[in-house]
Amino acid sequence: MSVEPESWEDFEDTSSRLSSLNINASAFVPNPYAASFTPFAAEPTPPQTNGHLLANKTVETLSDCNKIQPEESKIISMEEEEEKVDEEEEMKDIKEEKMDAVEEKESPAPSPEPELEVPPPPVVKPVKPKAARKDNMNIVFIGHVDAGKSTIGGQLLHLMGQVDKRTLEKFEREAKEMNRESWYLSWALDTNDEERDKGKTVETGRAFFETEKKRFTLLDAPGHRCFVSNMISGAAQADVGILVISARKGEFETGFDRGGQTREHAQLAKTAGVKHLVVLINKMDDASVNWDKKRYEDVCNRLHPFLKQSGFRSGDLKFMPVSGMTGANLKVPVDPAVCPWYTGVPFLPYLDALPSFKVDSSTKPFRLSIVERYKDMGTIVMGKVISGSVMKNQNLVIMPNKTTVQVTDIYLDEEESDIADTGDNVKLKLKNIEEEDVSAGMVLCSPDSLCRIADRFLAKLHILELRNIIAPGFNCIMHINSAVVEVSFQELIGLIDRKTGKKKVDKSGKPIRPRCAKENEVVVAKLQLPSPICIESFDDFQQLGRFIMRDEGKTIAVGIVLKISDTISSSLIN
Repeated sequence: MSVEPESWEDFEDTSSRLSSLNINASAFVPNPYAASFTPFAAEPTPPQTNGHLLANKTVETLSDCNKIQPEESKIISMEEEEEKVDEEEEMKDIKEEKMDAVEEKESPAPSPEPELEVPPPPVVKPVKPKAARKDNMNIVFIGHVDAGKSTIGGQLLHLMGQVDKRTLEKFEREAKEMNRESWYLSWALDTNDEERDKGKTVETGRAFFETEKKRFTLLDAPGHRCFVSNMISGAAQADVGILVISARKGEFETGFDRGGQTREHAQLAKTAGVKHLVVLINKMDDASVNWDKKRYEDVCNRLHPFLKQSGFRSGDLKFMPVSGMTGANLKVPVDPAVCPWYTGVPFLPYLDALPSFKVDSSTKPFRLSIVERYKDMGTIVMGKVISGSVMKNQNLVIMPNKTTVQVTDIYLDEEESDIADTGDNVKLKLKNIEEEDVSAGMVLCSPDSLCRIADRFLAKLHILELRNIIAPGFNCIMHINSAVVEVSFQELIGLIDRKTGKKKVDKSGKPIRPRCAKENEVVVAKLQLPSPICIESFDDFQQLGRFIMRDEGKTIAVGIVLKISDTISSSLIN
């Protein structure tokens, strides 16, 4: 066994041996094609005393035996490169196989294409047809002051659900505090403090209600003689007039006698265009009447001839007894135990059964006479459509100032609508004009057919009540559609026979030119206005061709426009 020296420095040949090593020798590369190593079969020699030398000799012997020649090393390196290339290709193939296997596992096997199914037809929900628009009817309550017009109107609104019971109870408490217990129903239409304090309607009240067949616009006209101009404005918007008569002894006579408003209102309603008149004999439940048949017949017999004389035919008149305070015979028939002699239909069912009074004027150009205007997020005008129709975003012209405006909104009975037809009482919101530039009496019309304006025209007049005579130069106040202007008689052209309707002629056959006009005469005259206004002939537009003349607080004449002068003395037309 060899013994290692205590220090390598003691070993003499160590440095010489290390220096003899070839450091530039080629790296050892095993030869896979070499023959397998077979050790010698000799018996092992006993170890030498110097084990290090023996080990080195063995290493040198082994290295010489396994030493590869240069030619063999080149062959081996080329073969190794080929083997590396083959191994890389094999690794690539293995990786590709693994990736394919993973993809096959991840992606499911393609399923057979399903057969194309025909989709079922879409389910079309049935569209509910729009409810047919109800026929609109405009009714105006007229009659002498304190006849009960506003009370009947308030009772109708309560019966039709437009005023609830709680509101009526509130009105009743407030009226009782003012010692006006019987006025609480009228407060549904008399809304301002002046009307409630005095118990007199000043402005024309407006309300709406519906029945099964119709939609009603209710107009409550003032009955006092100081507010006749407001009454005329309300009657001009109505189709049916409701003449309210008080059955109390003394009240009917006061209203019907000369100077009472019953007579004047009936004549004004006919002139303003009211086509049908319903006469309500009110306050039949009063202690002085107590549903007396004789009193009812006496009132009817005195009214009927006068109304026929005012222009109403017998078929256009209807009389019925009612009580506005209790609501008797307004919606349901009166109790037979209270009134056994009246068997006719109540008031509301009768109105519901009336035919439509609309005139088909769809082919005529649009006309709307402005009754009122106010400002509410824009300029809003109110009035009745005289002819034609109007839709949202339609352009119109206001005459006589010739201002083009656009209709942005249409309101029927406080509800928004897309269209308004002939006969509808509407509110129109206008664009491109200010409230200060609009006044009552102006006319909205179609741009392609403007309303005519004039300051002179030819008219036929019926003189009703006159203290003196009418001669050229006579001045008075004229109400035409919604306008109120001063008018002057320029010339009297002729007289009309009331029976035949023809001009009166003298013995030579020439028309008679009167010097003056007296009461109950029908004359043809030239009239002069201070400034041009919107006016049409009666044959073209009846509503714009009717007028009423008043003087000293009385109605003196009614008439129609026959012809408009072509010569206009105003710079507004130029």
